[in-house]
Amino acid sequence: MKTLSQSPTDTAFVQNPYPFYDRARAAGDLIFWEDYNRTCATTHAAVNHFLRDKNWGREVPAEFAKPIPPHIQPFMDIEAHSMLELDAPRHTRLRAQVMRAFTSRRIKSLAPEIETLANSLIDSFGPTVDLLPEFCTPIPVTIIARLIGAPEEDAHLLLDWSHKMVAMYQASRTRADEDAAASASRAFADYINDIATARKTAPKDDLITALIAELGDKLSPEELTTTCILLLNAGHEATVHAIANGAKVLLEHNAAPTDASLEETLRFDPPLHLFERHAKSDCTVFGQNFKRGDTVACLLASANRDDDVFENAAQFQPNRSPNKLVSFGAGIHFCLGAPLARLEMQIALKTLFVRCPNMKLRDQPTYADTYHFHGLTALNVRL
Repeated sequence: MKTLSQSPTDTAFVQNPYPFYDRARAAGDLIFWEDYNRTCATTHAAVNHFLRDKNWGREVPAEFAKPIPPHIQPFMDIEAHSMLELDAPRHTRLRAQVMRAFTSRRIKSLAPEIETLANSLIDSFGPTVDLLPEFCTPIPVTIIARLIGAPEEDAHLLLDWSHKMVAMYQASRTRADEDAAASASRAFADYINDIATARKTAPKDDLITALIAELGDKLSPEELTTTCILLLNAGHEATVHAIANGAKVLLEHNAAPTDASLEETLRFDPPLHLFERHAKSDCTVFGQNFKRGDTVACLLASANRDDDVFENAAQFQPNRSPNKLVSFGAGIHFCLGAPLARLEMQIALKTLFVRCPNMKLRDQPTYADTYHFHGLTALNVRL
């Protein structure tokens, strides 16, 4: 297994990580990324294996768990009950409860709301606009808040807490980021608990009310709180950048937003680039021996550029079919919000491009130093 070096905070990498991924795939299915101190899966075949194989999970075996620094304990208290970090049977139980609110019928019923919201935001545009805060952000934030039952007027609070919490996953995180995440975790938990308390006496048609009904054998109060925080964070954080990255790619390639072209934007420039798995037992995979507790980082964005699966993978092909992207993961942790994210992208961007047919980029967008996330700092357009 070859060792490669590449700082995830290097400016050139932040703006364009794909040359490094090309180099990584050329080195083999598995590489050792020195800067991350991680074995990484680089190819589509390898990433799919680690995402789907039941011997590789999200939970670090207990005997390998590292001590938690006291200053991030509030954040880790939330993480301890997150289905994103759990395997069966807890993951199975928690996911089953949430899936009741994410039925295909419920998701499809949101289409008119998304379209109305998109049109309302476009109505407020001037001759130039930064689409990131004025369009790409409000749509996922508003819709997930409505689904869960958080007041829309609190969107600024949800965004602030979410940004501070997800900074814990970024390669550039600092002690100040950790302190901010801990504080945000406490505030977010208190906020959800207050809403849950109110719903016990005044139920509504929202996810919090539905989850309250499962308290007891199926759900603990801590799991309810964490599940709502996870959905609020995941329900908009990645989708915001999926919409923004998608709009950027379409504008750069003079392409129209269709179901196929939007799927291709998710392959070509996804908002999440890396996801980890941990070995449950000793095994040999792709010629490499692993021990229980070993970690592999799956390079999702690298797998999406694998020429063995995608013809001319480095090219944006708006009519690409089939499109076996792994941007939403795979296996039991496949993103349960994927249908909602796709619906929001399709309605938002199709509406935007119809309403603003002469839209052009005002400047070259730049990406934020937030790896393993991959999202823009701004998306300035001229209408």
